[in-house]
Amino acid sequence: MIGKGAYLRQLTAATMHMKSVEVGKEMEGSSPPSVFVGSWNYPDIYAGPMITPAHGDTAIMDTPESWLPAQKTQEEIIGYRLNLVRGKHRVNTGELDNRFIEKLQEITLSKTSVESEVSFSSTPTGTTFSEDHAPYGPSAPIERFEIDAGKWDPSLEKAFYDTDLRAADAVTDLHKNDVPFSSIQKAFSVGTMGLDRGRHLVPTRWSITACDTIIGDKLLAEVKKCSVIDTIRVHEFSSLHNNYAIILLPTGWQYEWTEAFLHILGDEELVFSDYEVRKKKKGYSHLGGCYYSCKMAVLEALSREQKQAGAIIVREALKGYVPMGVFNVRENVRSAMHQPGLEFEDIRQVLAHLSGKFTLPMQRFIEEGELLRQATRQRQCTLMDFSRPAA
Repeated sequence: MIGKGAYLRQLTAATMHMKSVEVGKEMEGSSPPSVFVGSWNYPDIYAGPMITPAHGDTAIMDTPESWLPAQKTQEEIIGYRLNLVRGKHRVNTGELDNRFIEKLQEITLSKTSVESEVSFSSTPTGTTFSEDHAPYGPSAPIERFEIDAGKWDPSLEKAFYDTDLRAADAVTDLHKNDVPFSSIQKAFSVGTMGLDRGRHLVPTRWSITACDTIIGDKLLAEVKKCSVIDTIRVHEFSSLHNNYAIILLPTGWQYEWTEAFLHILGDEELVFSDYEVRKKKKGYSHLGGCYYSCKMAVLEALSREQKQAGAIIVREALKGYVPMGVFNVRENVRSAMHQPGLEFEDIRQVLAHLSGKFTLPMQRFIEEGELLRQATRQRQCTLMDFSRPAA
């Protein structure tokens, strides 16, 4: 069977025909604020600002936390992202003492959009979609780059000047102070956190998973000290051609993430799953960054409630789905956890309920999910209880 990474590469290739904004070699506009740090040829990588030819407040283009609450459609989100032009400049991740990097740091620390001017060595072209990070529009190497002075976010500014504060502590402190995840991640990426001599650029896709993991680990340590919930609960949410269900069990912490991709390219029905029990997973999940984004979002809600639970999450992506980065998982799971939970007496009732909501028969999720399969066995359920023809 094809692996998830290879499959998502097929999906992203199928979206490359989408049209992005057209700009010339000279451009004036606003950065939301937004930057992108590449990973190719690490540690000598390409980094630069992301700028739209529009002026004024463009924050909506790079604030994923605002998209689902505002009920933005997939088309609107992609429209925002493909209007962002990526400038590229070759830099070493450990050499922060230069004006170009300082400008990127000024952008990410800004509380508001930053007016910018840029000259490219060639006309920006192309579009980029990824399962790891949000898409963006055309790109080209930068020859000249100027920005107006902006007002820095006080919390990010404090972390920037505290060169005795570890980067992980800065990330968790900022999250605790309700700084948006996207702002934390961008600031982390351009080396504005950590001990003075240890600061460096972190590629965007790596920094997303790093921040999810750092915050998730901190939350898990807190959640493990909390009392366990006393009944089975299910939180649900659907958006952007996805259905999600978070099943919370009255057990100590355990976590499973199972996702299905149904009939997006043709007649495929692919299901992928990974899990951990009690201790943090060793090594990097074969499901990629979404494993850590989902985990963080669930722990965030449990910490808010001061409760502990086992968490089994099932997700299906349906026809029309486009990979737009792990924000899609994080924000959908966050939205699900803000919905009132439905209570059930046993896992049999849960799966019977979800079988009426999901396109994929629950039998497939049971077959692929180790913890879900164990839960059904412990409660003497059978696969036939939850089998039904696919819609």
